[in-house]
Amino acid sequence: MTDPLFITPENSTRASIRKIIRTKRQALTSTFQNNAAEMLLLTLKDDCKVKRSQHIALYLANDGELDLQPFIDWCWQKNKHVYLPVLHPFCPGNLLFLLYERDSTMIKNHLGIFEPKLAVNKVCPLEKLDLLFTPLVAFDCTGARLGMGGGFYDRTLANWRQHKLIPIGLAHDCQQVDSIPVENWDIPLPKIITPNFTFNFPP
Repeated sequence: MTDPLFITPENSTRASIRKIIRTKRQALTSTFQNNAAEMLLLTLKDDCKVKRSQHIALYLANDGELDLQPFIDWCWQKNKHVYLPVLHPFCPGNLLFLLYERDSTMIKNHLGIFEPKLAVNKVCPLEKLDLLFTPLVAFDCTGARLGMGGGFYDRTLANWRQHKLIPIGLAHDCQQVDSIPVENWDIPLPKIITPNFTFNFPP
C-alpha cells in the first residue's frame, strides 16, 4: 500500500496539498493509468451497489484523474444509463448531469473539460440517480475530500442523503494524505475507491 502523504507545516494548506497531489497524479505513466483503469473496473463491476444501479453519474478523466472509460464501456454493455456533469448554464458554480451515450455530441466547456452538449431532455435530476462517482484531488482517512477548488461537487452533494443518492469518490492510491484541512462547506464522502483499496467511512 502506498503510504499517505504526511502533512507537515510546510505543506499543510489546501493549495499546497492540491499542488503536490496534482503533480504526482500528472506524472503517472500511460501504462500505469491503463492498468489502474482496468483494476478499478474489476472492483466496480463486482460492487453490489453498482450491480443494482441503473442510473450512474461519473466523469471523464482530466488532469491525470483515474480513467473511467473501461467502466463506462462496461456500463453501456450492461444497458446502464451513464451521466456526465455539465456546468449549469444559469446557476454558476453548479452542475447538471446529462445522459452520455456513444453518439453524444461533446463540447469543451470554459474549464477545458469535455461535456455533452446541453439538451433539456437529457438532464437527469439528482433524485433519479442511483450512484454518483466523484473525482477528487486528495482524500484522508476520515473521508474528507479535497477537490480542484471550484466547489462544484460540494454544492452538488450538500443534500445527497435527501436525494437518496450514493456518492463515491474515485482516486489513485497516491492521492491519499494523512489529513486534509477541512472547511465548513466540505462534504465528506461515505466511500472512496482506489485501484487497490475500498475505504468505507462512518456516517
